[in-house]
Amino acid sequence: MTHAVVTADSLTGALDRLVDRVSGAEFAVVLSPDGLPLGGSRRVEAKLADQISGIVAGLLALGLAATRTCDAGGLRQIVVQMSRAFLFVATIPNGTILTVRIAGDEIEVGDMAYEVALFVGQAERHLPITLGPASAARSGDSGAQRRLS
Repeated sequence: MTHAVVTADSLTGALDRLVDRVSGAEFAVVLSPDGLPLGGSRRVEAKLADQISGIVAGLLALGLAATRTCDAGGLRQIVVQMSRAFLFVATIPNGTILTVRIAGDEIEVGDMAYEVALFVGQAERHLPITLGPASAARSGDSGAQRRLS
């Protein structure tokens, strides 16, 4: 199996464009299926990416438990509404995870939801990652497909 390589510049550029398209969008981060930061938009430093990684791990665990309990299919998106901001977490078909924060008084949540869905739909252009079972390297599987289904 071949694994495509994503350059940090191409991912950062795609995330910057996502953030630039919606008023109030502050940052976007993409995580690997196991929660490691793959890249972020401008103004995303390593500490923030690590914090987002931990938050998203907890949110995904809750979201996946809800999908199992409700027998409602795969997890696609989680939206956290706070008093002054929203956090969007979306699963991407290749196993990666997009997280975007939007804040402010004049934000358009619908615009951000649309842009997140658009990014997810076009993710293969920005994230040409091929994921498969780790059984090729060792016994067992990676769990990525199970977690995001």
